[in-house]
This record gives sequence, structure tokens and C-alpha cells, in this order.
Amino acid sequence: MMLRKWTAADVARKVIENKELFILDVRNADAFEEWKIEGHHFQYLNIPYFELLDGVEEILPQIPMNMDVLVVCAKEGSSIMVAEMLSEAGREVGYLEGGMKAWSMHIEPIKVGELAGGGELYQFVRLGKGCLSYMAISEGEAAIIDAVRFTDVFTTFAEEKGVAIKHVLDTHLHADHISGGRHIASQTGASYYLPPKDAEEVVFDYTPLTDGLTIQLGASRIEVGALYSPGHTIGSTSFVIDEQYLLTGDILFIDSIGRPDLAGLAEDWVADLRETLYSRYRKLADGLIVLPAHFMILDELNNDGTVAKRLGDLFEENHGLNVEDEDVFRSMVTDNLPPQPNAYQEIRQVNKGKITPSHEEQTEMEIGPNRCAVR
Repeated sequence: MMLRKWTAADVARKVIENKELFILDVRNADAFEEWKIEGHHFQYLNIPYFELLDGVEEILPQIPMNMDVLVVCAKEGSSIMVAEMLSEAGREVGYLEGGMKAWSMHIEPIKVGELAGGGELYQFVRLGKGCLSYMAISEGEAAIIDAVRFTDVFTTFAEEKGVAIKHVLDTHLHADHISGGRHIASQTGASYYLPPKDAEEVVFDYTPLTDGLTIQLGASRIEVGALYSPGHTIGSTSFVIDEQYLLTGDILFIDSIGRPDLAGLAEDWVADLRETLYSRYRKLADGLIVLPAHFMILDELNNDGTVAKRLGDLFEENHGLNVEDEDVFRSMVTDNLPPQPNAYQEIRQVNKGKITPSHEEQTEMEIGPNRCAVR
């Protein structure tokens, strides 16, 4: 049988289009349990590859004949070996090119909606890591918000759209992934913006995201000033674009809220987090579309693959916005938190410009699921 090589983009379309897929994951059980490729209609079998060195005959009855079968490992090599054995046994299977490493890096740009003057807003969905970045386009100009480190994705997309990148913004100093913001700004001559309270230790120049700031992007307006929204970090800042979209960074997600402990200050910042979610955001229009910087679970994706929902709906449905007792809220966001992101302290140092790891080292730092949320 022919052995098919799948790209991360192929798998992403399966996720977004809610298609069926059977995944044979040949990583160790702990790695599989911690982090896997998720899809609404995916089925899984986890058998470590070393258990298959003597052959795949025993697992053949568990491999379906009526759906696509994909073999997955960490970096590709083991999955090719197992896929070849399955192929020799007469099964039509594929393997994931680049393995989970490639899945972690894949980014899918999806249009969110329209902006003033014929502009457009795009969400860049990093399915394997749960990261969400944005590009607003208006009258030949572009602004990028919360860019991940794969800068070519954004610069190439801007070239394809025929727009010049003028502004690059980070809602806060990220701890779970390496920002590409200042590098894109350096490549394009754009201004790079960062909240000053998060930037006290950075070793590069930036433009402060300060109260009252409005960035004009062609016919569109990115309003910053009234939405200083601390809680995830002390500098966390939200943006409203064209009075339609609320970009919340890591403060508010579709199914959860931001965790306040990634700088070791959970007890200090929990009051700020509650003030942002229960007071500042309550003053905003219910019709604003919330666009966060991360998602945590697959159910947060809409049918078109975007991660977005009305603010008014979140006030009704998001558990983190409906905890009336302040002590209960404090306990929820400070006690029994999930494990912190992989290498988050080192990632913060990279984003401050203090260390410059190699490409391979950066990849290893970011391996694993999104862990910015409290559910």
C-alpha cells in the first residue's frame, strides 16, 4: 500500500472542517496524555513505538479500515517506521511530517470579519499550541497583535494582501510562547508596542501602550486607553478595534479566564484580575466580539475554526465571570492551578530580550499545551 505523508496543514483542515481521523500515536503514554492532536471527530490509539518493534500484527484489529489513519510521533522518525509496517501489512495509512514538533508550529490564518473602510481582521490560529494572533488590515496598512515567533507567516501574509505592516502590539509580556512582535517590527520598520508595566526589565526599545492611546490604521481605530486590564500580568492591556472587536489578551478566554501566577504574584494580582473581569469589562458593550490570545479546549473553536464570541454571551456562560463570592474567586484562581507552561520563566526572559536561544531551543521551550487559563 502507498504510504502518505501528511502535513500539519492537512491535519489542521481535518480539525477545522470537523472531519473524521484515526490517530495512532506512538509516543510514550505520559506524553500522549499531556498533549495530543485534538479534533471533534478524532479517534485515538496510543501504543509506544518500542512495543511495536517486533511487528504490528497484534494491533491490526484496532486499526479501522473505513477512515483515514495517521501515525504520529514526536519528530517523525518513529511514525514512519510504524506506518511502513502497517503499509506492508496491507493498510492504507499516513504519517505526520515533522511529528508533534511540526504540529506545535503550524498556524492557520482565518478571516474574522470586516473593518471600517473595507478593512479586514484575521485570526492566526496555532492549533497545536492554542495561541491566537491577529492582523488588522485597513487601506493598505496592517497592525499585528500578539504575534508568535514564526515571523514569516505574518510578513508573507501581509505581502500577499499587498499591505505594509505599520504597528505591532503585544497585549502583555507572554510567558507560554515566544513573541515575534519586536522581530517583525525590526524587519518591517513598524512601531512595536508593549505595556510599560510589563516592560520594566526589557533590554530593547519599544513604544509604550499607555492610557488614552489610539492607533489609527487606515480607516480603522485601535483604541487602547480605557482598557488597561491587569490580572494576568500587571501590564495586561486590552484593545477595542472599530468599536466591534475586543482583544482580551490572556485576561479573558471563551471558556475560562486568565491565571495570575506566571510571574509568581498570584496573591498580589487576583484583585486586579477580578476588577478587570467584573468591573472594567462590565462597562463595555455586550455586542463586542471577544478575541482572546489563547484557547484551551477544542470546544472553544467555532464551526469556521475561529475563536470568538460576544462579550454579553460570555457574561452569561463563562463560569469565571459568574463567581459572586470574592473569596471563592480568589481560591479558584490561586489554589489548585494547573501545571505552569513549559519553560515559562525562560520564555519570559526571551521576551524581555535577555537571552537568545537557538531555533531548536525555542522549539523545545514551547512544546506542550496551552496553560494560561483557569477553568
